[in-house]
Amino acid sequence: MKRTTMAIAAVLLTALGGCSSAGGASQDAPSQQAAAAPAAKFAVITHGGAGDAFWDVVKNGAEAAGKQYGVTVTYQGDGDPAKQSQLIDQAVSEKVDGLVVSMANPDALKESIGKAVAAKIPVITINSGGDRSKEFGAITHVGQSEDVAGRGAGEKLKEAGVTKLLCVIHEAGNVGLDQRCNGATATLGGTVERLQVDVSDLADATSKIKAKLQSDTSVNGVLTLNPAVAIAARDAIKDGGSQAKLATFDLSGDVVTAIEDGEILFAVDQQQYLQGWLPITFLYLYKKNLNTVGGGLPINTGPGFVTKDNAAQVAQLASGGTR
Repeated sequence: MKRTTMAIAAVLLTALGGCSSAGGASQDAPSQQAAAAPAAKFAVITHGGAGDAFWDVVKNGAEAAGKQYGVTVTYQGDGDPAKQSQLIDQAVSEKVDGLVVSMANPDALKESIGKAVAAKIPVITINSGGDRSKEFGAITHVGQSEDVAGRGAGEKLKEAGVTKLLCVIHEAGNVGLDQRCNGATATLGGTVERLQVDVSDLADATSKIKAKLQSDTSVNGVLTLNPAVAIAARDAIKDGGSQAKLATFDLSGDVVTAIEDGEILFAVDQQQYLQGWLPITFLYLYKKNLNTVGGGLPINTGPGFVTKDNAAQVAQLASGGTR
């Protein structure tokens, strides 16, 4: 962990150092380093659907880094693994200079990522599938350990008195979501049940969570794995007259407000802005100077925790699209 932290610090200092001057540089102009570097195009292809607040922040980070280094960054997302694979194939055919991919369903993307590696396109994986990243030939992975994050959530819920937890999964087949629930199960010390909902139908998600809480009043905790589903669960708890305590993974403006209002205990924060910014930084440095980061280990952007104590500060940052 210390080596990884030092590596990140060195990368950021190098990147930022090249973008400053005694007189101060315009934020709208690429750095002197970027201006001297050959033109590059990097593609970011995730499993995030259109309008997903979490992935909007990842996109913001990637595009901001592209602007900083004077490189072209394209962002596309599709929750269907087959369609995501097609987007990767398209980027390979366009001979991009680097590829950033989230791997919620690694096996479905293995062939397409293999084509990129075979074409000598550097690949960085983000967010999900970190345990398969090296196997697939990626130069590093940027994200959080979902098991570690789940364990942290379970510990906090246990401290809050939760003894029977409903873990709400919003994407079928997403290995990272299973790892989160598994981690919470390992540390809660109570019973954990899973409930499948569809993130694209939040009204139905609210209805399903409400029905479960009403049919089993022994459930005194709910853990959601997505900020939009967290708000659906908040409404379900209110409408169903439940006293269940609610926590979630990941942030949105609504989630931060709900934490401030005491409706959500905490959010597990994986700092997704960094999952956009850092891969573009690493690809830029790889193209310019053949630098690699992490020494074969993932670069962890989390977990952190947003609670009522720090929610107001995070809210200010979230309004700018960086949290």
